[in-house]
Amino acid sequence: MASTSDDRAVRPEHLHCLADAERAATAVLPAAVRDFLAGGSGAEVTLDANRTALDRVFVVPRVLRDVSACTTGTTLLGRPVRLPLALAPVAYQRLVHPEGELAAARAAREAGVPFTASTLSSVPVERLTALGGALWFQLYWLREAGRSLDLVRRAEDAGAEAIMLTVDVPWMARRLRDVRNRFALPGRVRAAHLAQGPSAAHRTPSGPGHASALAAHTAAVFSPALTWSSVEALRERTRLPLVLKGILAAEDAVRAAACGVDAVVVSNHGGRQLDGAVPSVDALPEVVAAVAGRCEVLLDSGIRSGTDVLRALALGASGVLVGRPALWGLAVGGEGGVRRVLDLLADEFRDALGLAGCVNAAAARELRMVRHDG
Repeated sequence: MASTSDDRAVRPEHLHCLADAERAATAVLPAAVRDFLAGGSGAEVTLDANRTALDRVFVVPRVLRDVSACTTGTTLLGRPVRLPLALAPVAYQRLVHPEGELAAARAAREAGVPFTASTLSSVPVERLTALGGALWFQLYWLREAGRSLDLVRRAEDAGAEAIMLTVDVPWMARRLRDVRNRFALPGRVRAAHLAQGPSAAHRTPSGPGHASALAAHTAAVFSPALTWSSVEALRERTRLPLVLKGILAAEDAVRAAACGVDAVVVSNHGGRQLDGAVPSVDALPEVVAAVAGRCEVLLDSGIRSGTDVLRALALGASGVLVGRPALWGLAVGGEGGVRRVLDLLADEFRDALGLAGCVNAAAARELRMVRHDG
């Protein structure tokens, strides 16, 4: 849990960019929790490459356009949003703040963007939808397929507006920071949709080379047998918009569209799964071209500014997912901290739109981009 009495704490209103939020969260989070949020898999090559790749994408701005009525609103999955973004699914948010997902979901509601509740949320979906904002439910396919479909039904009954199936986690990759920290969940934090009491995620690993407790838990409950037939079964089961998160190959995006999904999320799981996987933004243009408008395309992994949102739109995305930055805000100031992060992204995105000569998100998709590989 984030410290509230430490003189290192920074008030949300003193954050002026997302890097400020990261530094402030780093100062107040316990080291093992900080590593759990920040870390990637393996040598963290893909984790670092996500940011490097985004910084190599440059916008060619247009001029002499009337941007006096510049607006950031658009639609995602057919619903209006105030920004072309949603909060990404992040597990166990009560690790960083006592209210966890409740605070983050309230901030998303006030900002007019969807909040995505994880299967591994530390707050049940019913409490989150009761807040009244737009909520998407992220699904990990479980070893008991019936339990997966039961979770979908539960999310539907609670009022979720979309189902997001994560497709790149047959098991949790080796995240060396967690292994070295012998990371396990404290007793007060649990997966509200899975466990009634303590699970393997709460048992400190022992023995040389042992995986983290969270990896042991997910290995026990996640199915490595998730296939396209599972996607088809899910598509038949739910009438809600269906999103596949974790697509990098154009061929997989084409097949997803053929299965009737409503959107794909181009994502390498924030560098937390296959280390050495292509940066998400590098995979984005090929995926956009391959689906050719048959479904929406969102970008995830490494978004750290409103300029990054502009880059994603110019490369053909409908919007982006934002993960770690929301948790930085949550650690710093609960709901107010998450709201500050979203306000910063809104201000930066509107600034980037106008300075690029775009009156809205649709105009941003007409911009030309230059990739600098020097």
